[in-house]
Amino acid sequence: MAKILVTGASGFIGSFIVSEGLHRGHEMWAGMRSSSSRQYLTDDRIRFAELDLGNPQRLREQLQLCRQLMGGQTWDYVIHAAGATKSLTREGFFRTNTEGTKNLVNALRDCGMMPARFVFVSSLSIFGAIKEEKIGTDGSARRYAPITASDTPRPNTAYGESKLKAEEFLRSQSDVPWVILRPTGVYGPRERDYFLMAKSIKQHIDFAVGYEPQEITFVYMMDVVLAVFLACERPASAVVHHAYFLTDGNSYHSRAFSDLLQKEMGTRWVLHVKAPLWFLRAVCTVNGAVARWMGKLTTLNMDKYHILAQRNWNCDIGPAQRELGYAPRWTLEEGVRESIRWYKAAGWL
Repeated sequence: MAKILVTGASGFIGSFIVSEGLHRGHEMWAGMRSSSSRQYLTDDRIRFAELDLGNPQRLREQLQLCRQLMGGQTWDYVIHAAGATKSLTREGFFRTNTEGTKNLVNALRDCGMMPARFVFVSSLSIFGAIKEEKIGTDGSARRYAPITASDTPRPNTAYGESKLKAEEFLRSQSDVPWVILRPTGVYGPRERDYFLMAKSIKQHIDFAVGYEPQEITFVYMMDVVLAVFLACERPASAVVHHAYFLTDGNSYHSRAFSDLLQKEMGTRWVLHVKAPLWFLRAVCTVNGAVARWMGKLTTLNMDKYHILAQRNWNCDIGPAQRELGYAPRWTLEEGVRESIRWYKAAGWL
């Protein structure tokens, strides 16, 4: 049995990591803010650690308290899944995703609590819209080369930039046994962005943007969770100081996901609306400005524009398969089916 800390444990991916760790018989610590919801963390075996990643001094005190509760021991693995995917300001992404990572690593070092493995959940978004040149044609579909670990990141969102800066910090820390995971679009039960697409399909509208063909990749949340535990359990010599892309191993036309949503929900007809990129940019610009003025988070902002406008989300998962032993278990159809089942059971749909 290992002692494992999961930051961002109240979040979409973090809560499933905690559940899977309990299933495997580990001692799971849920690291989170005092104000975070415990809705999906109800198992009485979970141990909670209040962590303020934005306050270095307070964080050191909190880690020292955790060490006392563990009888002077420390965690075997730290899975850093905390992060901001939405923010009112550009600075908010860096404060949470970059500075929060730095504060956690430095506090673990200062407290003598550096784990045997530090697994950082990053994102494919650190690479931005690269390799979007046509390399071949398959029927009417445009094909794109996969993004590889040797490519130069060019993030086009504040979110991607903040995650890249966090990665660069980890790479500069030779004493940190880090492993970086870069999932593509993660979907599944409890996830809210893809849920909005399902809600739109239920209302008979499928909204897409851009007229150039788009190839998208997905990964079901449980495949990300399994990759996290592979990153902890594989020999250090094989995975430490390596970064891995995570997808389900396939790429899809832009309508594949919405078509499956329609099928699983039994929606009889759907109006497919495709808008030009300039229209989306205008909507995101105005909506983002209004949201900042009102002090409210919004899904449609300039970060979201760049994500929706990106044509190529292919990436090479070969290293993850060879070194991590990563083998995606969930097909897109199976994952969508399970997601819709959960959304209905939870009363979201």
